[in-house]
Amino acid sequence: MTEMITALLIAVGALFAAIGGLGLLRLPDVLMRMHASTKIGTLASSLITVAAAVHFGTAEVWIRAVAIVVLLLLTAPIAAHMIGRAAVTTRVPLWRTPPHDEVDKD
Repeated sequence: MTEMITALLIAVGALFAAIGGLGLLRLPDVLMRMHASTKIGTLASSLITVAAAVHFGTAEVWIRAVAIVVLLLLTAPIAAHMIGRAAVTTRVPLWRTPPHDEVDKD
């Protein structure tokens, strides 16, 4: 049973990683690409990490897997925000002009 759950988690994680890669290729500007890579990459990495925990099944592996997933969920949005802010601050060309520019207000 654990082999089936592990295989399912890895397959779903790989599918999300492939969708994220497709988003990196197809989306038009840096902010959209960053969004795809951050959201999907975090989910794919988390699923594959949980699959490893299910496969090995020991408490030590589960603690490490939970710590990895929590750190991914905490650091990926912060990194994406900083990359997006740097892109907007340096005036990287965007696909469409945003409705308002809050960077100039800072």
